[in-house]
Amino acid sequence: MQRPDPETKPLPVQARWQTQLAGAIRDPLELCRRLGLDEAWQDGAEAGHALFEVRVPEAYLSRIRPGDPADPLLRQVLPLGEEALPTPGYVADPLAEAEHTPAPGLIHKYAGRVLLIASPACAVNCRYCFRRHFPYEENAPSRAQWDESLEHIRRDTTIHEAILSGGDPLAASDRQLGWLVERLEAIPHIKRLRLHTRLPVVIPNRIDEALLGWLSATRLQKVMVLHINHANEIDDAVVGACERLKAAGVTLLNQSVLLQGVNDDADTLATLSERLFEAGILPYYLHVLDPVAGAAHFDVGDDEARALVEGLRERLPGFLMPRLVREVPGEASKTPL
Repeated sequence: MQRPDPETKPLPVQARWQTQLAGAIRDPLELCRRLGLDEAWQDGAEAGHALFEVRVPEAYLSRIRPGDPADPLLRQVLPLGEEALPTPGYVADPLAEAEHTPAPGLIHKYAGRVLLIASPACAVNCRYCFRRHFPYEENAPSRAQWDESLEHIRRDTTIHEAILSGGDPLAASDRQLGWLVERLEAIPHIKRLRLHTRLPVVIPNRIDEALLGWLSATRLQKVMVLHINHANEIDDAVVGACERLKAAGVTLLNQSVLLQGVNDDADTLATLSERLFEAGILPYYLHVLDPVAGAAHFDVGDDEARALVEGLRERLPGFLMPRLVREVPGEASKTPL
């Protein structure tokens, strides 16, 4: 692998979101150098990167403590050699999504709602991602190919909610997203638009006037489910992005993943819930880890997870309590633990 240029200059975190997205760190050695990590981390970073490439934008990097390999934000994005270790039960498609894809880019697992892969790209590659092995090349429809997915939705009048996911849906252009949302809102039985995204967190500048324009214009009720695992991810820029979304009539929820070495203690989770609420976001789900190949080192056992939630219940009012759940393939909904 080519060594990073030691003179590489960081992008300003106030750059346009497209510039930040294109300029994200994609070299594990550059990530180690920029954060002042000991050379001992480099071989593992290269090994993990070979399985699932590193991607970290400047705005997220700026919140990571230099020189600290245990930083909870760094833990989420730093490739490790452990990712190459085979672990029984950890598979490429832990949620069996391939069995629920009736059309390209469309996943229909649950009654009343469908999920559309609006973009195969992400702004940040989280090492525990349950879609790290997802065949995006087979699920990135052109506009013409979207017609098949939209026709599936038109025919099924029991579908009331369209979920834009990915990758990250907000990695797509506003022109493309606006086009897709216009076609969804033209389907009479669709009531709600939900977006599952990490971009307002990792590149807060993504919440710009163009995005707010098509969001504000739609007749659909709007829900955005953010993905924040630690309070340190929420800086002033993220709070500002959330304020702009709420002003556009978007309901903000959060789902976290319980991750060893990141948020696996009750105090950390309580601080996260408090910080979320201060930013205008309601805690929604706390997921146990999906058993995706390459992520076993993040696992927290079920008994420990339940004990953490009991400790959390002693610290928080009910409306700040996320629901501890697992997604089980074939079940009609998330499974409470």
